[in-house]
Parts: sequence; structure tokens; C-alpha cells
Amino acid sequence: MASAGGPRCPAGTKSCSVPAPTTTCPSTQGFNGAGTGTGPTSLCIRLAHAFDYPRQVRINTRLRSTSRIPLLQAVKTSVAVALGWILSQLLLDTEQLPVFAAIAALLVVQPNINQTLGRAVERSLGVIGGVIIAYGVGVAFGQSSWVVLLAIVFCIMLAWALRLAPSSASQIPISAMLLLTIGTATAEYARDRIVETIIGAAAALLVNALIVPPVLLRPAHAAVIRLAYEIADTLDRIVDALRFPQKASQIEEMMIKVRLLRPMLAKADQALKQAEESLTLNPRHAVNRRLLDIDEELFARLTSLVARAIGMTRSLRDHYDHSLHLEPTVLAITVELSRAAHDLRLLAEQVDHPGVQQVSLPQEPPTLTAPLIIATPHPQHWILIGSLMEDLRRVREEIKGE
Repeated sequence: MASAGGPRCPAGTKSCSVPAPTTTCPSTQGFNGAGTGTGPTSLCIRLAHAFDYPRQVRINTRLRSTSRIPLLQAVKTSVAVALGWILSQLLLDTEQLPVFAAIAALLVVQPNINQTLGRAVERSLGVIGGVIIAYGVGVAFGQSSWVVLLAIVFCIMLAWALRLAPSSASQIPISAMLLLTIGTATAEYARDRIVETIIGAAAALLVNALIVPPVLLRPAHAAVIRLAYEIADTLDRIVDALRFPQKASQIEEMMIKVRLLRPMLAKADQALKQAEESLTLNPRHAVNRRLLDIDEELFARLTSLVARAIGMTRSLRDHYDHSLHLEPTVLAITVELSRAAHDLRLLAEQVDHPGVQQVSLPQEPPTLTAPLIIATPHPQHWILIGSLMEDLRRVREEIKGE
């Protein structure tokens, strides 16, 4: 039995659930005219929502990343910073610490040489622009607090007006701020800071070029080979669906699986672009260029095969019939599809092992010219059969490179 003042339990029960306490809003007569405190515009409800709002906010931030940069890149960044620091102290006769050289080396080192060169140019131009602006502002207006603030704001708006890249856009105000706060507005000081930045960027570029420049051929090669085998598996699934009666759930499962070819194609394309970029300005370019060309040639064929595989699966899903496997022409098409899947796997194996002796594809008559005999299909099947025949012809042309 509930305690006095609490909710009453039904007769014959020892315990019952107690509802969560609720807040009753007082009457808000004079605020919204409701007089009951239950209206949607009640001041009480609005205040309750306002106090509950912070609990609904989730700050999307993480102190640690799910993955870390390669150890080699961290080592190269450290070496570049140390080299830029030492060279600046040796080449510049100044008592100032070479902070600009360290910052440039720290920010310029990228995963490959091409990106490092681009970042070096962006940072150097950003520092030159920021130093020139800071020097002019310091000579004209001094180095008071409000002058530094106005210079930073001016640099930000100038970078926005010129549509500069993010790295250059952030480097201009940072350089201007550092020059006005920790330096002196003299021509010699501004010149030394520019030279420092160039030394740091050059050190980063040198270190990244000499210490094991990365070549991203392996991820690209693996992505292309996986795509080729998945297309062959898709052709085999189409063969099974044509030879044996399928349930509706099995046809839908085929459609779901074939749609995964699009993300795989995009992933392989992105991996090839990264491999291409990793070879740009790379000393090992000549050794690895041939391997990348082989992968790109296969990928060009697979791009068309992905569209054909998806189209064949969609046609099968839209026009499927349980008596389809009884058509003589369908049986002949399945034989040719099996050969196409087999030849595609052979082609992938040749690309996967370019050093072994090339295995020529089986010498077979061209598909759909002879000896394939097409009997008149059932009226419900001729659209699907015609579509499959045209797709099959193009699949064979892509695999054979015709």
C-alpha cells in the first residue's frame, strides 16, 4: 500500500509502479491568456525547455584520433624541424630564435613530395605576405595592442577577398601577429623572418625527398584487384540466378550486393589518384610507373564492367520469372557469362602477378556472333534476354580489350 500522500495501489496488490514526478506549471494568466498553464506557449514550458537544452547538446570533439600518422612521417617532421632550426642559426647572423623556420618545417611536411612542395609554396607566400603587411603597419602606426589587432583582422579579410587557400589564409595573419608581437618593425628583421621560412620549407622538402619517399601503389593495386574479383563474383551470381529458380529475397540480395560495386569503384579510383600523386616528383617514379599504368589500364576496363554488372542485375530483378531457366537461350547465355567471369579472373591474376608469364585467354568464338543459336523466347522473356545479350557482348569486349 502506498504511503500517505502517494499514489494509491489497486486493491489486492502489494506494490505498484510510481509514476515519475512531474512539474505542474502555474497559471500563466496575463502572459498567454490561457489561465491553465498547459498551453503550448506557456512560460513555464518554455523555461523548462530552456533549462533542458544543455542536456540535449553533444559537443562533437575528440582529444585523440582513431588512427595515428605513420611513425616515419613523425620522424621526418622532427628531422625537418631540427634541420631548419640549425640551418637558420648557421646562415642568419641574428640573436632571434628561428621560430619561423621551425613553424614552416612543422607545417610543410606532408605524406608525399608533391603535397610537400605545394604546402611549401603556400606557406612561404603566406609568410611573405604577412611579414610585408606587418612591417608596413608597424612603420606607419607602431606596435600597440590595437594596431596588432587591426593588422590581424585586415590580414583575415584580405585573404578572404583574394580567395586564398586555407594554409595561406591562416599563415598571413599568424605571421603578421608574430612579427608585431615578438619582433621589431625593421627591414632587416622582416627579411630574416622571410629567409627563415624559406629555409624551414626547403628543409622539409629535402627531408621528405631523401628519407624514404612514400609510394602508395600497394593500396591502389589491392583495391583494383578486389574490384575485379567482385565483378567476376557478380557475374557468377547472375549465372546461378538464371540457371536455378530464385526466391524474391535472393534476387533482392543480389541487387544489394551489386550496388556495393559503386563504392568499391570510387575507392579504387581514389586510391589510384593517391598513388599517382605519390609518384609525382618521387625519385622512384621510373621504377614504379609501369606497375601503376597496368593497374590504371585494368581499372579503365572495370569501370565499364561495373555499369554492365549493375544493369544486368537490375534487368534480372525487374523481369525475373521462375520459368526463366527453361529457356534454351538463357542456358547459352549462362555459359557465356561463366566464361566471362573466368576470363576476368584470369585477367586479374595477370595484373596481380605481372612478373609471371602471361597466360593467354582461351580462344573462343566471339560471343553472340557464332555459334550461339537463339531460339524464339517466351513473350514474357524476350526483353530480358535481349538486354542480357547486349550487356554480355559489351562485357566480353571489355574483358578482351576490343
